[in-house]
Amino acid sequence: MAEAILLGKAGAAPVHLLPRMANRHGLIAGATGTGKTVSLRVIAEQMSRQGVPCFVADVKGDLAGLARPGNPHPKIAERAQKLGIEGFAYRAAPTVFWDVYGERGLPLRATISEMGPLLLSRLLGLSDVQEAVLYLAFKVADDNGLLLLDLKDLQALLRHIDEKRDEVESHYGKVSPASLAAIQRGLLVLEQEGADRFFGEPVVQLDDLMRTDQQGRGAINVLAAEKLVNKPKLYSTVLLWLLSELWEQLPEVGDADKPKLLFFFDEAHLLFNDAPKPLLEKIEQVTRLIRSKGVGIYYCTQNPLDIPDVVLGQLGNRVQHALRAFTVRDQKAVRAAAETFRVNPKLDVEKAIGELGVGEALISTLDEKGTPTPVERTLVRPPESRLDVITDEELQAAVAASGLAESYGNVLDRESAYEVLTGRAGGRARTEAPQAPPPPVEDSPPVFAPRQSPGQYGATRPQPEVRRPTLSPPASTGGIGSVLGGILGTGGRQSRREGIGEAMAKSAARAVGSQLGRSIMRGILGGILK
Repeated sequence: MAEAILLGKAGAAPVHLLPRMANRHGLIAGATGTGKTVSLRVIAEQMSRQGVPCFVADVKGDLAGLARPGNPHPKIAERAQKLGIEGFAYRAAPTVFWDVYGERGLPLRATISEMGPLLLSRLLGLSDVQEAVLYLAFKVADDNGLLLLDLKDLQALLRHIDEKRDEVESHYGKVSPASLAAIQRGLLVLEQEGADRFFGEPVVQLDDLMRTDQQGRGAINVLAAEKLVNKPKLYSTVLLWLLSELWEQLPEVGDADKPKLLFFFDEAHLLFNDAPKPLLEKIEQVTRLIRSKGVGIYYCTQNPLDIPDVVLGQLGNRVQHALRAFTVRDQKAVRAAAETFRVNPKLDVEKAIGELGVGEALISTLDEKGTPTPVERTLVRPPESRLDVITDEELQAAVAASGLAESYGNVLDRESAYEVLTGRAGGRARTEAPQAPPPPVEDSPPVFAPRQSPGQYGATRPQPEVRRPTLSPPASTGGIGSVLGGILGTGGRQSRREGIGEAMAKSAARAVGSQLGRSIMRGILGGILK
């Protein structure tokens, strides 16, 4: 049984988070500068020590300090002594850095096929009509065995549909040239913003996000998002895609002693801003059901009103830092936050929210029976890792210590829709010039245990037999393939990825069987989203 995690103390009474209840999700809220990031850091550090991997988005650059021991400070030592924390020490957490742009961490990539039409439509800001055309394009790709891996694949497919519009319309219905043009313009904008570096292979493997080091501590995966957060739709779409991957690939585990993974969504309001109703419904569904996969989601935001009520009601563990009631909306937020806690007759919650100092929070967690505990005004424990940023040399040392640079440092460019439709030579693996290993850094955290299996570079669909697209309706033969192709509209993919050689060896056998599965998946998603 995993030990309870000490979050702080309310007077002399300890306030704990039970690991077996950590996958009931949570909320960390409060105004800027009140200590949200410290609370996030404390939970991640302590869950890591229990062997639970975490994924955090670092939008300000200060969470990178998790990779380094904290700097001794009189105030931190004083608080640790005041709280009576046994075994408190300044130490680093096992940390793996990721970056969509590949600049401050391992490249984080996904394929166009994995992203799926629903998330891609949100990323492009498409209208309902334009989204329908994008779904049609994915259907054409599925029926004709065209791999959609990167932006140039989708761009080539859209051009092909435009050139063969009469033939396409005879099988799939009317295709608006204006909608095709709007989607193509959107893809050009994404390319200019650098999103083309996100789409491609090798795709991140979930096993690499859920590793432990040689001491049994869970890895804390830090997504460098200082640059990414300036593209709010791309930021929220990337994290939502990761959640969809977790939902699709992880098995059911029921109630375990501790989660398989904790997922921290900082600046969570970016996820819900301008989100269409179907997407909100999917977010609600994932939040409600992914608990059974052993994943806990923690939304971090300034104002609880940023989170829709249907999602807020699923968050069992609450950490509320100070809110400043300077405006009418702020006052409403204070009342709303106070009303969501279980009543403590000894505490005026609404008044306390405005009086909390830095490092204090109102905390309510779930007890052994899953019942919210009465809210307590809590002095939060100090973190053990560095509160400041780290140097580039320290970051590179952490990347090297992860042991994943070889797996993700090479860009794979397989033969896909672009090569098939343009008649060009097959794709290839492009190897980027490896950097010299960084010098060892004093007090670096231990390296991770060796990978249990070699790196997998295949796409999430088996590579089909390459052929010229006929744009004819698919034959209804074979098995149903991957029916559960993605809770968020990421249809047409295998749930378990394969290496290149294995995928190519099996592709011929699976090509026919996967056609019906892809068609069924698109039908299911279409019905859900109506």
